[in-house]
Amino acid sequence: MSYIISRKHPRAGSAAAATLVAIAALPVAAQTTSGTLREVQVQSTAESEYKAERASSPKLTQPLVDTPQTITVIKKEVLRDQAATTLTDALRNTPGITMQMGENGNTATGDAVYLRGFDAQGSIFVDGIRDVGTITRDMFNIEQVEVVKGPAGTDIGRGSPNGYINLQSKLPFAENDANATVSLGSGNHKRSTLDLNRKLNEAGTAAFRLNLMAQDSGVVDRDEVKNKGWGFAPSLALGLGTPTRTYFSYLHMNRRNRPDGGFVTTRLPGWSASAPRGATSFPMVDESNFYGWSSDHDDVDSDMFTARIEHDLAPGVTVRNITRWGRTKQDLVLTAPFSNGFAPGTNAADPASWMIRVLPQGKLQRNEILANQTNITADLQLGGLDHSFSGGVELAREKQNNGTLAANINASNGVLIPASTNPTTGVVTPASYQAFANLYTPNMGRPLVPVTPNGASTSGEVTTTAAYLFDTIKLNPAWQVSAGVRWEHYRTEFLSLPATGTSTAATNLSDSDSLFTGKLGVVYKPAPNGSIYAAYATSARPPGSDFALNSTAGNSNSPNMDPQKARTAELGTKWDVLDKRLALTAALFRTDNTNEVGTPDPVTGAVDQYGKTRVQGVELSAIGQITPAWQLIAGLANTSAKVIEGSRAATTTGAAVRYSPKLTATLWSTYKLPIGLTVGGGVRYVDTQARSTNTAAVAFVPEIPSYTVLDAMLGYEVNKNFSLQLNVFNLTDKFYIARINNAGNRASVGTPRSAVMTATLKF
Repeated sequence: MSYIISRKHPRAGSAAAATLVAIAALPVAAQTTSGTLREVQVQSTAESEYKAERASSPKLTQPLVDTPQTITVIKKEVLRDQAATTLTDALRNTPGITMQMGENGNTATGDAVYLRGFDAQGSIFVDGIRDVGTITRDMFNIEQVEVVKGPAGTDIGRGSPNGYINLQSKLPFAENDANATVSLGSGNHKRSTLDLNRKLNEAGTAAFRLNLMAQDSGVVDRDEVKNKGWGFAPSLALGLGTPTRTYFSYLHMNRRNRPDGGFVTTRLPGWSASAPRGATSFPMVDESNFYGWSSDHDDVDSDMFTARIEHDLAPGVTVRNITRWGRTKQDLVLTAPFSNGFAPGTNAADPASWMIRVLPQGKLQRNEILANQTNITADLQLGGLDHSFSGGVELAREKQNNGTLAANINASNGVLIPASTNPTTGVVTPASYQAFANLYTPNMGRPLVPVTPNGASTSGEVTTTAAYLFDTIKLNPAWQVSAGVRWEHYRTEFLSLPATGTSTAATNLSDSDSLFTGKLGVVYKPAPNGSIYAAYATSARPPGSDFALNSTAGNSNSPNMDPQKARTAELGTKWDVLDKRLALTAALFRTDNTNEVGTPDPVTGAVDQYGKTRVQGVELSAIGQITPAWQLIAGLANTSAKVIEGSRAATTTGAAVRYSPKLTATLWSTYKLPIGLTVGGGVRYVDTQARSTNTAAVAFVPEIPSYTVLDAMLGYEVNKNFSLQLNVFNLTDKFYIARINNAGNRASVGTPRSAVMTATLKF
């Protein structure tokens, strides 16, 4: 018998849309004093499609070149040229970001982002308002993605020690514009979008915009996995071009996916585990194998309503109010393989009979947010100095409810595992049933293991009240100082109910406190188009930020624990060059996160907090236009993320932080030829990643190997209304790991060589 050592599916290529807009300089006639007309050549600067001048938040009052912080803005034109459809796709354009997979029994789904060594899944925002939920965010209604790095507690309140991600939604504008796309590609990819904008009156003060998306796709080289859904996003704008502007928008997302539990990691370098007794070899497993059932599903329904009002009180003084109600419901059943669990009695001489343990798991989660933010910005002159103020008040109530799903494994669908004795404690474990699938040829038609609610549930609620004030003072044309402070009061309520029929008591916990965070930056401008800056910022993450409190003293989510605190120092420079078409940045940074763990005193019960993680490095970027036809977005980060002081009961001190590669780099560039043809390509590099934050040896896979991936695109503008674009991903068909679980026994493979063709119609 021969065993699979390569992928078993051929890859079909297909292609698609979008070309850069050509901008021409127009001759302008001017009249001389003699009364005759002469032609004057006016050299206009072509707009850079990739380069943004500002972030969308009113708290960041200065252009990016004068903002003392590392911020990457990824515009919709970049997403268009890369055929990027999800937030995960978009984040490939900035270094220092990786994705996680989670525990065996709690697989992370959706946008599970690691940003500069810390989990940032709870620090994702839409239009400046927190967007909770473990879901995959689609880009069909997104204008740009903003990645703000370093502690940003003054901007957002509680959150990740190393930054946040903000998605700016599309809004109506005072023009008639429309485009539709249809995409077909490898992995049975099928997707279509519509972006329609219409002004509603001749004056252009009212406009309506509608964004639609529908998708029905498989996943390249993954059996049975499906991504299917649709989105609907209407919005209305009133008062455009007037002192009072009002926007109303709604978003609905529907997902009906078959999720991916991953493949076993037997083929990865350094893999080690025990094969069935008596086996002499362990043939590699095809990474396209699907170990779940046809009943596995990831059903998501999201609704978001937003009302926003802006009013100009006076020249340079604007007040804004935004109200958001949002709700996301996720019903997940996912089956994950375990490469360390083999069925008793397996025929060691015949690997075709080997069975692997699988764990069906589920999630019933409902997230809801009601938020109101009021902000006022003012450009004033006080004491002979120019000030740019931004202040406001934020109110929010966030809720999360989780129902617990349990796998019903019994004699009809599982294997009885005999009781065993723990050699360390001497405790005898009871016999139990476990589910298995064939390691090399899993069959979805095997006896089903139902996953149903067991009556256990948890619910958490976080209410916050916050006030903040920022001021940028221009001391003279060369020097300016930026400062900000934020006070935030939070209250967290947590309730955990046991499973039906158990004697476990319910857990009811609460925590409340106030957080004070701040930021300070000094900017020196040696020229109008450049800056050199030094900055310092703080953030705080209180217990229960992820809606779960824990009654164990010393646990990071115990109400007895003080908030974790992060501090960052950053020194950098930013320059807008080539007639301000290209933005160049460089920054040195160091972040220390403290109060990570605690030990209770055995007599008093008082908790002694300690634990410190340090992330430091250098980051470079270039975004914009080199020539009117040549665009690029590039970044490089060299980062060291280490545990300075770890748990006193474990070997963590001195260990590298998992999922934190030392070197990451990304480059994407396009060039438009005069014949209407656009060529583009990119490269992404991710260094080796530690799988475990532990200095001791780890089982299965000790690290995630480094990888380099090449992508390419070819676009052709047939005419002003119709274009085609072909995107080819992973040109060299590099095998690499996109995510791996905490145990290291299963992973998600990176996209193999594949292609997507997109046709775009403008009307």
